[in-house]
Amino acid sequence: MPSVVHAHPANLMKPLVLVLFAQEYDDLALAPLGAQHAEYEFVREGFDLFTFPENARLLWFDVERFVLRLAHKYRDRTIAAVTSTQEQFGALSASLLAERLGLPGTPLKALLTAQHKYLARQIHGESLPEHVPPFCGFRYDADVSKAVTIDYPIFVKPVKAAFSVLAKRCKDEAALREHLKFRVWETIIIKRLTWPFRRVSSKHLDCEIDADCFIAEGCVDGALQVCVDGYAHAGEVHVLGTVDSVMYPGTTSFMRFEYPSQLSADHVAKLESVAKRAVEAIGFTHGLFNVELFFDTKTERITLIEINPRMAGQFSDLYERVDGKSLWALELELALGKPPHFPHRAGKFGSAASFVFREFGDAIKHPPPEDQRGWLARTYPDAQLFLDLKHATSRARETKWLGNYRYALVHMGGADHNDMMTRFRNVCEHLDFDGKSLPEAPSRWQILRRSF
Repeated sequence: MPSVVHAHPANLMKPLVLVLFAQEYDDLALAPLGAQHAEYEFVREGFDLFTFPENARLLWFDVERFVLRLAHKYRDRTIAAVTSTQEQFGALSASLLAERLGLPGTPLKALLTAQHKYLARQIHGESLPEHVPPFCGFRYDADVSKAVTIDYPIFVKPVKAAFSVLAKRCKDEAALREHLKFRVWETIIIKRLTWPFRRVSSKHLDCEIDADCFIAEGCVDGALQVCVDGYAHAGEVHVLGTVDSVMYPGTTSFMRFEYPSQLSADHVAKLESVAKRAVEAIGFTHGLFNVELFFDTKTERITLIEINPRMAGQFSDLYERVDGKSLWALELELALGKPPHFPHRAGKFGSAASFVFREFGDAIKHPPPEDQRGWLARTYPDAQLFLDLKHATSRARETKWLGNYRYALVHMGGADHNDMMTRFRNVCEHLDFDGKSLPEAPSRWQILRRSF
């Protein structure tokens, strides 16, 4: 993704807000945010991990060199803030650059610890043992008959996870061996995705399990999954809210993310308390975070999944719809070092969700016809439709790694949960992604409707 630097002389006087590895969700908030804060120039730096030829940079990307290049590039400008919502390279780059420039940012060691799933498990196993499942770590080429020391079934994922890639439930050793069969190019991709993190973490963390290894955990079956969002400022951890992560039935693939949670207030309070303790345990003192947890409605047991040491960009406008302020607006306040403020239930809607469209077979999806997109804009002007339509190679790779592929999202709200679901069902009845006469869309995301 190329940087955006305006040539107008007036802009040369403005302090910069560097947005690293901006994602498509971010565009929803960055345009109005830039208009509201005209005293700053917003500049994007980084590249697109999903679009060729930009993603070819993975083959030689060095995060420390990238940070040094940015510091040199903008040495004659005032940088007011550095921020990112991107998990793979963005959050790490932003932490490194903020530290180098003396700007507010997430502490590097806390960020690395959160992203190192095995080390985080070790810390939480000591500080929150009742909320951590059995676990062990191993290399992708290890003899799993000896390396896996916990009972099956297990849930396995990379120590440095990304986009749920290679995360899978394995019922027995044979299933695990099959899951770990990688082609040469898959091994290269895995190693290149983790190499920048491995290089930095080896200098700051002490752990016997490397970042390109795997972690196996005891399965938590039949539980609901939620996300607790919050932020830390001046060493104090604050919770913003809880989002329900609803799965397609019988799978571990997300069907929608809904805010606020449909769980009872007492259950939400317990989940948020565990999340807060987990964040504090890794020394997270500044920035936005997103904590994933399981909640068993029968036993009321809470199990920690992981901490994402950055804002969940996909949720930013959900909070804006319900609470009246986007997570991006809060992100900017924190990055600028300003005292943060976040309203509660001051938005236009009582409920909001990010609905995820997935294909579990071989069908090729296409953009809905123009008249259907026009209907969506007229009928539900608040709704946002995102397309994630893929070419054959990327489609096959995602299906292999995840068991399905995602091809679209719809973000929308409602007066309450029931009203929102009624509105969404109406949208599904009017949008057709199966038109055979339409050409296949390019692989990069396209934002078709924006209302903010």
